[in-house]
Amino acid sequence: MAKKQTPVDVPVYLFTGFLESGKTKFIQGTFEDKRFNGGERTLLLICEEGEEEYDLSLFPYKNVYIRTIEDPSELTPDNLSALLEETGAERVVVEYNGMWQLQNIFGNLPENWAVYQEMMFVDSTTFLNYNANMRSLVVDKLNTCDLVAFNRFSKDYDKMEFHKIVRGISRRADIAYEYANGQVEYDDIEDPLPFDINADTIVIEDTDYALWYRDIMEEPQKYNGKIMKFRGLVAMDSKFPSGMFAVGRHVMTCCVDDISYCCIVAEWKNSASLQSRQWVNVTGTIEVKKHKLYRGKGPVLKVSEVVLTSAPEQEVATFY
Repeated sequence: MAKKQTPVDVPVYLFTGFLESGKTKFIQGTFEDKRFNGGERTLLLICEEGEEEYDLSLFPYKNVYIRTIEDPSELTPDNLSALLEETGAERVVVEYNGMWQLQNIFGNLPENWAVYQEMMFVDSTTFLNYNANMRSLVVDKLNTCDLVAFNRFSKDYDKMEFHKIVRGISRRADIAYEYANGQVEYDDIEDPLPFDINADTIVIEDTDYALWYRDIMEEPQKYNGKIMKFRGLVAMDSKFPSGMFAVGRHVMTCCVDDISYCCIVAEWKNSASLQSRQWVNVTGTIEVKKHKLYRGKGPVLKVSEVVLTSAPEQEVATFY
């Protein structure tokens, strides 16, 4: 019997941002550029229509097939696969609706579709209002993007104000500022961690837990072999093997609705003496290794000391 071949990944380029944020203009220019558009058949999915319209006559090849998605319910694996087959496209570009949660598309991509790049476009003149009034949607888009481009930026604006909002959500996203004259500057503001990563024992203060947790999950190898000490909430489960427990904090990214328990795996010979929802000061050494809880490699705390303690003044950790 012939071996079944794994289907080749279909690259997806995802452009997010709110209405009139500059997505269409950027995508138009990208398709006009032969460095990106070498003639590959491309499916362009438009999930919202603004004032800008695409001018297909300016594309060097007649290779772009536009289809409109009017409702998130249309984002299903079957429907997306059908559109790809109908157009014979080799890749997909998505102009996403800023008012839709990204899970609508991430959770419904066909199995062999892979997001190669995600870029968020922002109208700097309205961004602070969006962040104040629709923060959950702002967080949703900033959380996974590779680049956030602040267009219509002004020399009068305080870069640090925009920088802090992005870095409060993502440390990995590149940040670009585009001015009215077309000049582009990339963000080079350094964000030193609020704790000494080279200390003999890295002590995480209650107010820094969210930042530390995100950092160790993004760059676990940086902590491999390091001794950590922090306050956390114990979680036990009958499915855990002997000598294991979880310890962490509830973290809020933007609002009450997105609070989640952010924990790491801990290994301790006396773990059976612990109970769920106990607050502890825990000390141990980080070892990055495979573990079922991570579905791959992740930071495992080899515990040397556990001391029962009280809850912190602010039980839910935040980035602010």
